[in-house]
This record gives sequence, C-alpha cells and structure tokens, in this order.
Amino acid sequence: MCGRYSMYESMDHYLRQLSLDLAVINGYDAEPISRYNVAPSTQVPLLRQVEDGLRVDPLRWGWSPFWAKGKRPDPINARAETVMTGKFFSELWPAGRALAPANGWYEWLPDPTEPKRKQPYYITSADGLPLYFAALAQAHPGLEADPRDGFVIITAAADQGLLDIHDRKPLVLAADTAREWLDPATTAERAAAIVQQGCRPAAEFHWYPVDKAVGNVRNDNETLIDPITDQNAQGQLEF
Repeated sequence: MCGRYSMYESMDHYLRQLSLDLAVINGYDAEPISRYNVAPSTQVPLLRQVEDGLRVDPLRWGWSPFWAKGKRPDPINARAETVMTGKFFSELWPAGRALAPANGWYEWLPDPTEPKRKQPYYITSADGLPLYFAALAQAHPGLEADPRDGFVIITAAADQGLLDIHDRKPLVLAADTAREWLDPATTAERAAAIVQQGCRPAAEFHWYPVDKAVGNVRNDNETLIDPITDQNAQGQLEF
C-alpha cells in the first residue's frame, strides 16, 4: 500500500453500511467527507469502539511509540506478519483496534520500459460498497489533540491479480468481520486470526488507471478517481 486513499461519503453512510448497534458518541455527520486524496500525516476520521459506544475521532495518519519519535518519519502502515509480535506496535496491540472507513486506495505501477515513471491505479470494491481498513490507533481523551495520538493501517500480502499492482494491500475487512474487529470483547487470539486470515479476497476488488494528478497532495477532488483512457497506461482493468 503506497499511502493514499479516498474517503468521500458521509460518516452516516459508512456507519449505516457497518450496521453497528451502538450509540455514536461524537463525530456523526450526514455531510460528505469529500476526501479523494487522503495523505499521510493528515487527520482522518477513525472509528473506535469504547465502553459508552462508538467514537468517530479525527486522528493523524501515522504513529510511533514515544521512544522512536524523531528518529524517522512515523510509519503509516503495520505489516500483518509482525504487528502482533514486534516491539514497535506493542503499545497498540491488541487494545488499540480501530477502523479506517474508505472508498478505495491508490497504488503506483512502474512502467516496465521506464522504471522512473509510475502510473497510479485506483483500487475499489467491485460491489461499490465502502471499505473498512483494519487499523491500530492511540487516542488520548481531551479536547486538544495529543502529539502522541495517531493510527496505522495494517497491510497484508497481496494475492491473485493484486500482485500485478503491488505486493501489499490494506487489510480490508468485510462488515461482519469489521464489527468483530472493533468489539473490545474480541479476544487477542481472535484478533490475530482476523489479521492472518480476515482480509477480503482480491476477487472482490477491481482497479483502473487514474490521472497522475493524484501524486500531488494538494490535489483533492472527485476527478482523481475517474478512469483514464490513455492506452499506454492501461492494464488489466478487472479480475
């Protein structure tokens, strides 16, 4: 996963598709979010289940433990193969489970004849329904943002046709698995099984090439997810 995704529906839309029988404590809104180029280090609405219900908090995409701050840029992703056992994310696993709602994500495919040139592709669900990325988050209570807060998206090895685009993909959960992931009552063992086996299969996605304007974080509009027809950028459009 290269580090850009879209989230343009209203929070009401994502929550209705998720069908959670929980009170929404904050952040509930029927206005479109309209983010077509979500970039690292920006604040993004994230779902977390707490004792009183469901929280929708704007959190920064990227996180490091206190002892790693300043040594390198905060990671935005955590590999499924090591997130449960490595030291780096031990502060977040397993109690920091969260969901990042999305509509799709971007990957860049190198040109085989010109490796320095890359073509962006947009990957989304074949059925048009929202995506739910498994995430780990830290969020301290209070009205002011805490510099320690942030989140990472868990990534898994790509399978089947997605290998043609990138060798990693976000850990995208079906709605029923996403509800289980959020639930604090879900055991660490079950959460580990979701990380290892819960990702939606490649056959449930499709992709197409999009304009290279998505590479500039200042560009953020609905045209970024429009397919382009340049034959030089065409790959396999669906699988």
